[in-house]
Amino acid sequence: MKPEIAVIRIKNLRLRTFIGIKDDETQNKQDVLINAEIHYCAMKARNSDNMDDALNYRTITKKIIALVEHNRFFLLEHLTGQVLDIASEHDWVDFAQVEIDKPHALRFADSVSMQLSYHKNND
Repeated sequence: MKPEIAVIRIKNLRLRTFIGIKDDETQNKQDVLINAEIHYCAMKARNSDNMDDALNYRTITKKIIALVEHNRFFLLEHLTGQVLDIASEHDWVDFAQVEIDKPHALRFADSVSMQLSYHKNND
């Protein structure tokens, strides 16, 4: 029997943080838009209906919120990597992907985004 892969998607989590290197960016919080996708085997949770057998997306989201709102970041790469670390920290996670948009970072563009992925190494 193949394992049943669950996909958790955290969509459009809107937060504010200090992100960037210019003076106005280091002095004023900016909006960021976070999307995360987390894959894990959900067979046990599906069969038990027990929260202990599932990844708790609320707990993951609260960790992301605390990280983003209580820190300062120069680079979008660093912020995205830190959020990816949270999304992929549980042993059950086989794959995670995070994309963070920084709206209005460039003139004439809606946003700039950074996307990073994690793949469990099954050696």
